[in-house]
Amino acid sequence: MFSNKSIKIFLNYWLGPVLFIWLTVALWQQIKQQEDLPQAWLHIRAVLFSSQVWQLVLVACLMVVNWSIEARKWQLLMQPVQALSFMQCLKAVLAGVAFAVNTPNRIGEYGGRMLYLPEGKRLDSIPLTVLGSFSQLLVTLSAGTIGLWLLYAGRLGFNLPATWHANDLWLGVLCWLMTTISAVSLLVYLRISWVLHLIPKLPSWAATDVPVRILLRVVGWSVLRYVVFLFQYILLLQLFGVTENWFAAIWLVSLQFLVLAIVPTIALADLGIRGKLALELFGWIGSNSLGIVTTSTVVWFINLVLPALAGAILIFRIRIFARST
Repeated sequence: MFSNKSIKIFLNYWLGPVLFIWLTVALWQQIKQQEDLPQAWLHIRAVLFSSQVWQLVLVACLMVVNWSIEARKWQLLMQPVQALSFMQCLKAVLAGVAFAVNTPNRIGEYGGRMLYLPEGKRLDSIPLTVLGSFSQLLVTLSAGTIGLWLLYAGRLGFNLPATWHANDLWLGVLCWLMTTISAVSLLVYLRISWVLHLIPKLPSWAATDVPVRILLRVVGWSVLRYVVFLFQYILLLQLFGVTENWFAAIWLVSLQFLVLAIVPTIALADLGIRGKLALELFGWIGSNSLGIVTTSTVVWFINLVLPALAGAILIFRIRIFARST
């Protein structure tokens, strides 16, 4: 059996390198499995040496904005438990991404963020991190539900497939179902402390009491983060020649985010899912399959892979336990 001392030494000095190697190998395996990536890479190279490269640079800069917003959200939520600087929160968020990308539904995110907290405060961060993720999910559900209603109302003006019947009963039921889920989710989010009090034998670290004003501010940051996501997609869809129609891009991306939020997956392994879903949705407004796949690939790489690699590198410097004795 391994002693506690041996386990602590491993976690303190070897967790970072092991995670980095694991992430790199998993990333390489995913890349090798994508049949369309060689053509997508040629498309990306052409953009890198064109006058439109500024759009790609702007998307990369927005990735920093994206994760900075997430760090600010976590900083707000963590105030009752532990005062943290913005840079501490940003490092914790990136470490969370490194752990999350290879775990189902990104549950590893909680463990990654805990590394930047004192040992006695780590469990307390779990419900607050869940709240931050819930706020983002709430925005995604709400925006996606609006997209569904627009589709049901038939006011999009796009050439949908001939077999598509926008007024089918199932779509109306789905719209009302998602509306109900979104409304209930908002109520649960704003009254989370009441909900938790109804759960018997809840561990003390799982109880959380965040003021509504803080919860509303976190939702505001989540909305802003969602807008950043949309802007990134719009830039790339234009850059790779998929569509110039902003409304169409916003609508289809909202539906894509809704499906990705509902379908369980592993972030590092969902490139293929993203590509297939994007081809299905954006195929309604254009036939540029290569541009659609390239957009999905670039978004996946910039928003998930780069932050995950940065987080894995940051873990090299973390000492999980104050002492390894």
